[in-house]
Amino acid sequence: MIGRLTGILLEKNPPQILLDVQGVAYELDVPMSTFYNLPVLHEKVVLHTQLIVREDAHLLYGFITHEERIAFRQLLKISGVGPKLALSVLSGLSLNDLAVAVANKEAGRLTKIPGVGKKTAERLLLELQGKFVVTGSSSSQGAAVASANNDIVNALQALGYNEKEADWAAKQLPKDANVSDGIRQALKLLSKG
Repeated sequence: MIGRLTGILLEKNPPQILLDVQGVAYELDVPMSTFYNLPVLHEKVVLHTQLIVREDAHLLYGFITHEERIAFRQLLKISGVGPKLALSVLSGLSLNDLAVAVANKEAGRLTKIPGVGKKTAERLLLELQGKFVVTGSSSSQGAAVASANNDIVNALQALGYNEKEADWAAKQLPKDANVSDGIRQALKLLSKG
């Protein structure tokens, strides 16, 4: 029904935003991955949308990328996963991290997301197998970089940073950073923020 909206960003109250489209203000729920990439207030933004019609409400969800909306739709097809949980999954993990978790069958990574228990994580792993493509190099070097990146994120979380902060800092690092240098550089980045 409503596939895309282009308008002026009026309000940002995570996870909800208010978007003015030619005088009509739409309330949209967005995953945190989209929220972090929104422009400042009163700037123009384009969002891919998904309308969910329930007996008691019409809910509109917005995504900065088309791929996020596809992932949201894939999650909704899974038994026991509603829009709120699908949004939580996309807020807790980037699309690539979700693809890596599914490919490596990392249920523990999924259970860190609020609302995802062990059974739900196992169902997600089973149902999403083969649905996502891991971006980046698939060679052993790519796997080593991903492993070092995971080690850096885990170390930052052990030091008290949340998963979003740790992921953000790890993504700012050079691709070939080793674990100890990566942790040092990430801590410098996080201390500035």
